[in-house]
Amino acid sequence: MTRELRRTLGVFDAVVIGLGAMVGAGIFVALAPAARAAGSGTLLLAGLALAAVVAYCNAMASARLAALYPASGGTYVYGRERLGPFWGYLAGWGFVVGKTASCAAMALTVGAYVWPEQAHGVAVGAVVALTAVNYGGVQKSAWLTRAIVGVVLAVLVGVVVVCLGASGPSLGSGPGGSPGGVLQAAGLLFFAFAGYARIATLGEEVRDPARTIPRAVPLALGIALVVYACVAVAVVSVLGAAELASSAAPLADAVRAAGVGELAPVVRVGAAVAALGSLLALILGVSRTTLAMARDGHLPRALAAVHPRFQVPHRAELVVGAVVAAVAAVGDVREAIGFSSFGVLAYYAVANASAWTLGRRGRVVAGGGLVGCVVLAFSLPVSSVVAGAAVLAAGAGVYAWRVRAGGR
Repeated sequence: MTRELRRTLGVFDAVVIGLGAMVGAGIFVALAPAARAAGSGTLLLAGLALAAVVAYCNAMASARLAALYPASGGTYVYGRERLGPFWGYLAGWGFVVGKTASCAAMALTVGAYVWPEQAHGVAVGAVVALTAVNYGGVQKSAWLTRAIVGVVLAVLVGVVVVCLGASGPSLGSGPGGSPGGVLQAAGLLFFAFAGYARIATLGEEVRDPARTIPRAVPLALGIALVVYACVAVAVVSVLGAAELASSAAPLADAVRAAGVGELAPVVRVGAAVAALGSLLALILGVSRTTLAMARDGHLPRALAAVHPRFQVPHRAELVVGAVVAAVAAVGDVREAIGFSSFGVLAYYAVANASAWTLGRRGRVVAGGGLVGCVVLAFSLPVSSVVAGAAVLAAGAGVYAWRVRAGGR
């Protein structure tokens, strides 16, 4: 039975859900590959700043659109309403596929920190557990995310204090870099900023969305940027870009290098908790976009059902959880980051193009976001670009086939 979702989230809950997605994804996963691409600590920070600028443009576009279209689905809905059904479908396809990869990456991060020898098994267990939490209602998810964000921020504060109190390589140390390296680092770090999309995709469950979403999105993004910048400076100041680039657990290695090795187990727990928070928010976002696409017939309509008691898209959540668990059972964390970044940058390119149609106010920001998304997407590693483009092309092919079949 198809129903409307229940509006229970205020500004604070929306901000916390966005932070839960962003903080877990970026600090513990994306810093190392971004440092490898940038080549030095200074260029890594430049890439972080560039990713933040593009994310800000996307956030403003998403906030304006979400206030007009407060329904589940985010950019899938905006593209459909402002640009036409194909562009909405392509955005939704890119989001669902890209964020499914992100979910698997976060689940594998939990496994790598909790029990490295059995990382895939732990990852599957985490997906099953969090899918059960989401099934119980979005308010339960928000309560759990509050606890997770509190723990993670406390751990990160400890890391920053310890690292900044030690001496180590300078920010500029490293083998060097190039403008292309900065762009690639920004593209990889964008993976970390994309969590604010959870706020928009939950638009149907937010109270007073025209007021709440435009406040929550930039607030969550601003807090995340401050956290990222502080942690990046602290870690690079101890490890240097070269050692950071080769580290599998950079924050734990940083506190060891700072002479406080006894804090490393705490950091590992914080990393696992952060990844759980990100995974929780990601599953929420993917299931809501799946719900919106199912309502329009782009996915099986059975996935549009809303549970009569818990008021959640329970079938969509179960299917998303099953797919993520399957990918986590065999996937690789670092390959998932680039693939996910390409899909999500394509998603936000559609969001900015949709915002461009709203009128002159905000067009500079929307245009900057559109250009930034395209440039960063094609600055990613070649394997990520090829895989991402192939998946988008496959989605477009399925859409064209369905249109022709429907016409006949």
